[in-house]
Amino acid sequence: MKKIESTAMTNNLINYKPLFVLGLLFESLGQILLAQGNGFVYSLQPIDFAHWSLLLGVAFLIPQLGQFPKSVFTFIGAPILLIGIVSIIGMCILDFIWWSQTTQEIRNEFAGHLSQFPSIWKPFITTGPGFTNIGLLILSLNYFKTEKVGVGLIIIATLLIYFGSFIPSRLIYVYLISAIGYAIILFKKPIDEHQNQQI
Repeated sequence: MKKIESTAMTNNLINYKPLFVLGLLFESLGQILLAQGNGFVYSLQPIDFAHWSLLLGVAFLIPQLGQFPKSVFTFIGAPILLIGIVSIIGMCILDFIWWSQTTQEIRNEFAGHLSQFPSIWKPFITTGPGFTNIGLLILSLNYFKTEKVGVGLIIIATLLIYFGSFIPSRLIYVYLISAIGYAIILFKKPIDEHQNQQI
């Protein structure tokens, strides 16, 4: 009995669900700052708050990856999400370099140089970060039977990426909707079967 109680207490201490949702909210915050334009981002002091928000956001997603159910969706979705996380971290590092430059001419020259190297440009700027949202979608399918509303919101958020190009700064809404969807999924109170039997 004591062993069961000890295990339950340990599980309660290791709860990364709030951190996971907070990470998605940080992603949305970073996108809000980026939506203000390059001039605004480059003027941020003493740090590049926009890309620090993105960096912290994806870092906060990592601990929860080990807490998802053991299933084919996790087997596929977790590595895809990790690829997206690594891509966003790499993107943020490059953007920190852009932010640190003193003139726009130097930034343009740096961008032109990087664009000549697909091995850097594609995984960290154009293609790689999108894996994050695909991974989030696949992982959410673990809960499709029990949390259709939450999963539905994440599906909508993913569709916005590919079909919502007419929406200005759509990634703000993508991550905000994803955060709401995962909050619904992760914070649902489990049904106490013992109490139901007593009723």
